[in-house]
Amino acid sequence: MSQFSKIGWTDHTFNAHIGCQKVSPGCDHCYAEVERATMALGVIWGPGQPRHRTSTVNWRNPSKWHTAHEAFYAAHGRRQRVFCASLSDWADSEIPIEWTVDLLELVRTTTNLDWQMLTKRISNVVKRLAAAADWIREHATDTMSALLAWIEAWLAGDAPAHVWLGISVVNQEEADRDIPKLLATPAALRFVSMEPLLGPVVIAPYLPGWLWSQRQGGDHAPTIDWVIVGGESGPGARPMKEEWVVDIRDQCLAAQVPFFFKQWGGVQRRRAGRVLRGRTWDQVPLLAGSGAG
Repeated sequence: MSQFSKIGWTDHTFNAHIGCQKVSPGCDHCYAEVERATMALGVIWGPGQPRHRTSTVNWRNPSKWHTAHEAFYAAHGRRQRVFCASLSDWADSEIPIEWTVDLLELVRTTTNLDWQMLTKRISNVVKRLAAAADWIREHATDTMSALLAWIEAWLAGDAPAHVWLGISVVNQEEADRDIPKLLATPAALRFVSMEPLLGPVVIAPYLPGWLWSQRQGGDHAPTIDWVIVGGESGPGARPMKEEWVVDIRDQCLAAQVPFFFKQWGGVQRRRAGRVLRGRTWDQVPLLAGSGAG
C-alpha cells in the first residue's frame, strides 16, 4: 500500500485509503479494483461503499522518507517523489473528511518530499480543501492552527511548493472538460496523466505558448507543466495507436514541456515495453531546489 514504486515517474506510492468508484471510461478496467490489497481486504468499489483506511504503520512511511531526504538527494541529486494514490482518489467526496485532514497534515509536514497528487475529480479539490478547513475550525484544537493556515493559504492562491497537482485524462472530451479546471486550481506544478490513452488528444492550447495565454489575457496564465502517457494493460486492454502518442509527444516538445512515456500496455505489458520511435522518454519537471529529474 506504500512502497518503493514500480511506477517509473515516481519513487514511492502512498495510499491513505483504498476504495473508489468508476467515474471515467478510463476506469472501465480499473487495476486497483482487483489489486491484491483490495481483494485481501474485501474492499468493494462503488458509490456508498465504505473506503478502507490503511494501517498506522503505512501512514508512518512518508515521514520516514522525509527523514531520509539527505541520503536520497546525495545518491540521486534530486528529491523523492510520492504518488498519492494508486488504489483510491484523494479527492473522492466519499472519503471521511477527517481522513483528508490527516492526509493534508501529513503532506504539510513532509516538505522534503514532492507529493504527486493525482485525481480524476479535479472539481472536488477546492471543495475538499474548504471542507477540511471547515472541519478543523469546528472540531480541532489550536494544535491544528498551522494546518488551517496552510490550507487557507492554498485556497487563496499560495499553493504549497512541494505539491504537484495532476489529473487523469483519457480522451479529448475529458481534456477539454478538466484541463481548464486544473489550470484554475492553485498549484505549484500541474500535470496530466493520459493513462490509459483511449484516443487522440490535442493539448497544445493548454501548454506554454500564445494560444492559452492569449485566451486568458496574459503571458503568465497557468499552463500544463508535465505530461505522462501510457497504454492500458491487462486482460481486455484497449489498444493505443502510435500516432496518438507521437502527436502528444510532439505537442510537448514544441512547447518544451517534459514528456514521460510510461508503457505501451496491452495484454502482455512486459513484452510491449515502453520504447517510442527508438528511445525512451523519461522527462520529469525540473523544479528549483529539486535537482535534475
